[in-house]
Amino acid sequence: MRFLERERATLAKLLPELDPALREVPLMELERPGSPGIRHFRDSGGPGLLVPEAHQGRGATALDALRVQRAIGSRSPSLAVATTMHHFSMATLVGLGGLGDGLEWMLIEGVASSNRVLASGFAEGRSGAGTLDPSMTATVTADGIRINGVKRPCSLAHSMDVLTASVMIPREDGQGDELAVALVPAESEGLSVSGFWSSAFLAGAESEQVTLTDVLVPPELLLRTATTSGEQLDELQTAGLIWFETLMTGSYLGAASALVERVLLNDRIPEYERVRLFVETEAAMATAECVARRIDAGDLDESALAQALYVRYGVQDAIARVVPRAVELLGGLNFMTSDEVGHLAACANGLSLHPPARSRMTAQFSAYLADRPLAIA
Repeated sequence: MRFLERERATLAKLLPELDPALREVPLMELERPGSPGIRHFRDSGGPGLLVPEAHQGRGATALDALRVQRAIGSRSPSLAVATTMHHFSMATLVGLGGLGDGLEWMLIEGVASSNRVLASGFAEGRSGAGTLDPSMTATVTADGIRINGVKRPCSLAHSMDVLTASVMIPREDGQGDELAVALVPAESEGLSVSGFWSSAFLAGAESEQVTLTDVLVPPELLLRTATTSGEQLDELQTAGLIWFETLMTGSYLGAASALVERVLLNDRIPEYERVRLFVETEAAMATAECVARRIDAGDLDESALAQALYVRYGVQDAIARVVPRAVELLGGLNFMTSDEVGHLAACANGLSLHPPARSRMTAQFSAYLADRPLAIA
């Protein structure tokens, strides 16, 4: 099987219109602010990728989704990173569907059937916080809750239909507080988007600042969990982090693969150099696929999270070796006459910038190796 053939075949099976649409747009146009990539993702049915077919989605497995993200990343790193955040939110909602009373599935079906894009207001990037630990405050009113807070950077900020955010609210039985997930329509009064991302790299991901000022969320858009932080929801937080790390790893490996593919298609480059890059890139993907298979098997415990993290860090190291070598083999003329090689190289290294940083996890992994619980820095 040829390089990336399996990933693109999976993309073609699940979202058949997306890859042809992306191929028709130059890379640097897909990577700029205002990129058409997110529109193509929406039009192809991408928002329902992880939604079961019984609920009007595409029914992708975790392994499917990993391969799809790599394929998308090879066409547009910005789109892969942005859509990972949508899938992270969707995986969280699907997980809540297994805990709730059916309302969750109605909302999930609405997202899939209408191809609504979800932006993530969860706390996946805050040091010392669980993925669903609230980063915003909520006040209960007669009409629902009013939310205040800021999320930055928030991918899909301009294209989102709905912002998902976790909040603490009083339990309906009056016995303390519980975590809930609020679905905030993008057109809500008090929701605003302002500039944050000033880098030219990954600019197509629309990672800006989203501010909520007394935004009203009605009860029907509030998903209660009936648990407090630190109870059953810990399982959902663990699952969310595993999904996040796995799909983000695939997205950035896709960006690196775009460079490797250029090397493999250049028959002037020695065979041993081409094979060397091929082997290392595919080995990195194979480790990520192991984590995806654990997700599909329902194995979403602490050890799976540890594996998702060390696989992600291992892929970072592989990218750090593969990308500079690919750039060198492609030569100075390619670098000087086009922005694409330099852009892909810079984007591929972005995986190391996502939390939790490896340096901050040193003590946590050391404790885990000594049979203590795994903590996230």
